[in-house]
Amino acid sequence: MVKKITLTDLILTMIKKEAKWLSVGLMLLLLNACKNNTVFSKYETFAENEWSAKNKVVFKVNVSDSTNLHDIYLMLRHADAYPYSNLFLFVKTKYPNGKVLSDTMELILANSKGEWLGDGAGDIFDYKVPVKKNVRFAQGGNYEFSFEQGMRVDPLPLVMDFGFEIERSPN
Repeated sequence: MVKKITLTDLILTMIKKEAKWLSVGLMLLLLNACKNNTVFSKYETFAENEWSAKNKVVFKVNVSDSTNLHDIYLMLRHADAYPYSNLFLFVKTKYPNGKVLSDTMELILANSKGEWLGDGAGDIFDYKVPVKKNVRFAQGGNYEFSFEQGMRVDPLPLVMDFGFEIERSPN
């Protein structure tokens, strides 16, 4: 026996299917929005893909959350032909109370086989380097993070962008 399907039944079935997909899409959108833990993220782009030592990159961040833990990342975009496997940086952190901390940091960009550690698309590589995990900003207020390339070559070739990111720690 063949069941007759009316136009109303067909329309109701289609609406139910569309509602199901719409609810799935809304759930995915909400989950993705909840996962965004980024507090601050910014890139500085270098003219002619060269980072001059006199070109200090400064990120000013207003931190209002002094209770939760945060993760800090540096981000570098460079060409496949970048001639070094690392990058030395001179870093200064200025705290809201005026205190300044200076440090030198080395970013390792390639493994011992010479393979880039970042993600590549064509001849461009993006590398997000975790610098500190589970950091608690003891003071709320304006922080200033300053970075200067500390390599012996000036300007440093084939570096396109340098970025800084703070995320809420998942812990």
